[in-house]
Amino acid sequence: MQSRLLATLLFVFCVSCSMLIQAADETTSSQDYAELTVANRNVMVFRSTLMGESPASRVKRAKAVISEALDEADDPVVALDPIQDSYLVLLGTRRAFIVSPKDVDTLQYGSVEQAAQSAAEKLRQVVAETKESRSLRLMLRALVAAAIATGIYLALLWGVAFVRRKLLLRLPELMDRHTRALKVGRVQVIEANYLYPLVIRVFWLLRWLVLLLLTYEWLGFVLSRFPYTRPWGESLNNYLLELATYLFQAVVGAIPGLGVALAIFFIARGATAFTRQVLKRMAGPGTFNWLNYETLQPTQRLTSLAIWLFALAMAYPYLPGAGTDAFKGLSVLIGLMISLGASSVVGQAAAGLILTYTRTLRPGEFVRIGEYEGTVTELGMFTTSIRTGLGEVLTLPNSMITGTVTKNYSRIVKGSGYVVDTVVTIGYDTPWRQVEAMLLEAARRTPGVLEDPPAQVFQTALSDFYPEYRLVAQAIPSQPRPRAVLLSMLHANIQDVFNEYGVQIMSPHYEVDPDLEKYVPKDKWFLAPARKPDDQ
Repeated sequence: MQSRLLATLLFVFCVSCSMLIQAADETTSSQDYAELTVANRNVMVFRSTLMGESPASRVKRAKAVISEALDEADDPVVALDPIQDSYLVLLGTRRAFIVSPKDVDTLQYGSVEQAAQSAAEKLRQVVAETKESRSLRLMLRALVAAAIATGIYLALLWGVAFVRRKLLLRLPELMDRHTRALKVGRVQVIEANYLYPLVIRVFWLLRWLVLLLLTYEWLGFVLSRFPYTRPWGESLNNYLLELATYLFQAVVGAIPGLGVALAIFFIARGATAFTRQVLKRMAGPGTFNWLNYETLQPTQRLTSLAIWLFALAMAYPYLPGAGTDAFKGLSVLIGLMISLGASSVVGQAAAGLILTYTRTLRPGEFVRIGEYEGTVTELGMFTTSIRTGLGEVLTLPNSMITGTVTKNYSRIVKGSGYVVDTVVTIGYDTPWRQVEAMLLEAARRTPGVLEDPPAQVFQTALSDFYPEYRLVAQAIPSQPRPRAVLLSMLHANIQDVFNEYGVQIMSPHYEVDPDLEKYVPKDKWFLAPARKPDDQ
């Protein structure tokens, strides 16, 4: 039993080794090839061993036969002679080489006959070029053509240098004249001094491109004139022709996609204009609560942004190069940069939309946001600007506003205006009716405080030592007086009224009552260095 198992394992091992050796031989034979080149012209590629000769030996023998045949006759005839499944390529009466089925590249040639005909045609070209190289008349003609081409090449080089000198002389004047015409209003967009170095570099690059192209064409033409170097010249010309063909085909192939992208662009443009008109008509009263003249402009912008983003997503596959790995990698990089760096920007924009559509703030309203208060001057997508009573302009992030308690002094007032308020604390020994009357009198004396609606006094707290009185009035927003100045005048009038009636504003925390009441009599209001209004 063990011997039978051992024999089975040995058989499997031998079969595996033979398969590996056969695969290695096939790989080696597929990579073992030699190319027959005569007078710099590629004639045939041998890929198989034939009649005991390796591809390299077949190339060596074919070169020797072709050289002897060309030495014996100036114009030997190239012919094909089929033999079984192969073809003999004859040069005169000699066998130049054999084309076998294993020598044929199936991707390049469809059959052995086509490969043999191609090799024979290349060999005929070698024969013709050899005959041409032995003709003194043809070589002199090639030299004359090369000399004429060299003269034209030198003349073109001189012409490029001449045009460059003329352009450099006239360039400052041309740039100065044209840059002066590029204006937005009265502001010149581009300065010639900054643009001149860039234009010089562009001209330098174009000059070298033209010189390299002229040199390339001259070299390809000259090399093509002589039989021995003609394959080199043909390869240069073919490469340039293939490159031009590739670029032309790429441009032509991109035209349908560009047409679709342009169609999407015009459709998006028309849809944007149409939605703007529809939203403008719907912004009237009684249509939607969230759509009015205040939210019309941001709604139009958001709608246009959504349409253009959708159009970009639709047109992306039709853009030239959209399917290349470079374009895909660039798209991924841009998306990664936006996702990593725009989180705060998106948050600010979302907060701006919340403020806009909830109508928390409006330009012209007087508000208090956290510890900042002032008049709203601008409500933007990312920030909100307010002007304080001290003449400062504060720019607050919208995300901070949505996360902070906001007091609006203008929203609940009667008509136009904003609320102004202040707090005083007076002892329990002063009648509260007297305190309310004095506060209302101070409000009536303050310029800028409206009489309609009338000011009001509220007792907001009954503390251990004193009541707390809050005076609330409405101010006129159209006057240029800031809220800080208005409050200062209101506080001054409160002190004057309380002093007139002999009521002290000092809030008592009792240890003992003072011997004299703490207030300023009217005859001491203007002690030095204070001046009466009549003295100023």
